Amino acid sequence: MFRKKTHIALLALAALAVVFTLAACDKISYSKLSANHHFTQANGYFTESQYRKAIASYEQALKYNPEMTQAYRFLGESYKELFRPGVDTPLNKELETKALEALNKALEIEPKNKDIIYSLGDMYDKLKRFDEAQRLYLRIIELEPGDMSNYYVIAEFYKRYSSDNPEIAKRAESMYLRRIEADPENPQGYAYMATYLQESSGSPEETLKSYERASTYWEKRISLQPDSAEAWLALGVNLWSQSYRFQFLNPKERLRLANRALEAIQKAIDLDPSYPEPYAWMGPLYKAVLAKLEPEKEARYNAEGDRFLDRFQELRKRAAERKKLEEELKKGA
Repeated sequence: MFRKKTHIALLALAALAVVFTLAACDKISYSKLSANHHFTQANGYFTESQYRKAIASYEQALKYNPEMTQAYRFLGESYKELFRPGVDTPLNKELETKALEALNKALEIEPKNKDIIYSLGDMYDKLKRFDEAQRLYLRIIELEPGDMSNYYVIAEFYKRYSSDNPEIAKRAESMYLRRIEADPENPQGYAYMATYLQESSGSPEETLKSYERASTYWEKRISLQPDSAEAWLALGVNLWSQSYRFQFLNPKERLRLANRALEAIQKAIDLDPSYPEPYAWMGPLYKAVLAKLEPEKEARYNAEGDRFLDRFQELRKRAAERKKLEEELKKGA
């Protein structure tokens, strides 16, 4: 949905660029007027997800103006929307070819256009053509090394291919680290890195090491956002996961982790008592971890867990009622 909205916004900008370019000319040729007409018509079809009609109109625009970059770009986008990855049919193969032809042509005209580079890289990514996609994504960083979002795009790209490839997994991690190095005072960089480490796969021992490394990044985020309930909760969930998931650890170590998790999640509650999620995690922490590690206190821990879960349901109910009221007020306005 985000990408679709971005496309629509870019279409509007592209259409305005065409209009202003034409308006600046002393003499507007019939061909350029016709190209502009079909381009505008195509944008309307694209916005309404009528991609086949959009294709026909973009092709008409290019017939009258073969150098219209945005027409090539959104012609390629239209073919991409119709393309289905992994479907082996003559029609789908034709959509693939047409999408690549249009996007490559757009890039040929504007070789430094980040949006076109990204779109073509995304198409190669859909085709599992790793080398071509990687080359284009890295090109984006070369063009805009100061744009932090570019590092996330490439890190996520590498992550999709890292399942059984340690070398690519290292590349993904390096991109998250480069993001942190580029802006070390931005807490979001540490959050992305920690999340990536917690999603890494491997043996139980390797996964535990990833969780331990992730906890250091959550702690760094907390050092930058000490009053963030969300940051404290993230650390607490990490520690809870270590205690709950890795039962090969000795009970003493698991209890230590569980108590650290308890402190972190309680800190999140203290910072924002109306934040529902910490209460939801307190329930299983008491009932599924602490009650098992200290069975002599099981009854008390279960009661505590139930109390937190009841509080979670109460806060979530209030939030739903508040949202409903806000929607009703908007309708009545």
